[in-house]
Amino acid sequence: MSFVPGNHKTMCIAFPDEEDYQICMTDPAKFRSHLDHTYSRHPELFPEAFKGGYSLHGFVYSKKQDIKTRRIKLVEDNEAYQIRPSFLLPYMIARTDQVEKGLYFKRWGVPFEALAYAFGRSGMFWYRVYVSLGRNSLVGTTVKAADKLPRDVVADEKHSRWQGQKVYLPTTVAQECILGVDIADDAGTKALTAGYQTFKTESQQLDPTYSPQTINTDGWSATQNAWQTLFPQITLILCFLHPFLKIKERCRSCPHLLKTIAQHVWAAYHAPTKVHFSQRMRRLREWGQQHLTGSVQEKLLALCHKAPHFKLAFDFPTAYRTSNALDRLMNYQDRLLYAMQYLHGTKASARLYLRAMALLWNFHPYGPQTQAKYDGKRNSPFEGLNGFRYHNNWLHNLLIASSLQGQSCQTQNPL
Repeated sequence: MSFVPGNHKTMCIAFPDEEDYQICMTDPAKFRSHLDHTYSRHPELFPEAFKGGYSLHGFVYSKKQDIKTRRIKLVEDNEAYQIRPSFLLPYMIARTDQVEKGLYFKRWGVPFEALAYAFGRSGMFWYRVYVSLGRNSLVGTTVKAADKLPRDVVADEKHSRWQGQKVYLPTTVAQECILGVDIADDAGTKALTAGYQTFKTESQQLDPTYSPQTINTDGWSATQNAWQTLFPQITLILCFLHPFLKIKERCRSCPHLLKTIAQHVWAAYHAPTKVHFSQRMRRLREWGQQHLTGSVQEKLLALCHKAPHFKLAFDFPTAYRTSNALDRLMNYQDRLLYAMQYLHGTKASARLYLRAMALLWNFHPYGPQTQAKYDGKRNSPFEGLNGFRYHNNWLHNLLIASSLQGQSCQTQNPL
């Protein structure tokens, strides 16, 4: 079961605080003013028909939270929508601030029962809150304007287990964000095409003409075939790191030899132009033939043989030349999956879990050292990609970004 766009009828917007929200609820003019102001700044949170006007359409009362939320009806299509403040979770199951710290700890793989022990409720409550995030569109929630869709992506399959069976997790990454993840039963072209299809579906909802210009992959032909099937115009960039790792595996007992090889290999990689790269690869081949033997020489010459594929990256300055950007995020996946002893339950629930894991990564707040690295100009991968944040609190920010489950057809940039 892949993610399927639907007709979602709840918009999530920010209010300064709950007291201000209560004032807006009792004053229709102030509520309209706040809603119109939010739309003028962030139209991507609203349905396309909102621009045709709307009328106030009653209230929805939550007995559990003892609070009212307003409904509006759009003039253009006569559809009714609920307006939920970001301090409330979907379906009014809790206040956002009551679960924010628990979900923050979940990014490190803290068990649900441990969250229940520390923050109350039950393990099943925390599980349901967590996986409910996976119902949102990964691309639509993370990328808030069509011109922010990545031109270059990197993809690979994480090996994992579901109910004891080996499965593969086709994962798509760009600009420090996980933009696609699914479950494939095998590593064949058909299964991987279906796994990466979700990324295409979600990205083309934001821009029907979208196609990445490059994809960085390893040498697995099924991965490359899957992406060429989904995006026929895409350019395949072969990962330079993977062939070097095969050399590294054969030099475990010879660290000094590995250091010498690495100096030659990465000197070629850092060539400033395509011409210089070709020259350095030829010199690398000659050096390997003269100074290496056995399987180490074989793997080095295999790397040199792929030079024409590596040269393509020089035609696309922004393309990923290695899979490092993906490997870092797959390490995050691996830690969490190991901590929970991999995937359980139905495949549908396992997919929701993986998608929730991805969204928590995309919106997690950076630590002080990482924020200092970026001079305080961004505090999450989401902000790095989009250049703004909706709210200073990371979970409020995620909930607002998931307005309409991230499926608005609006594509304008925020002002």
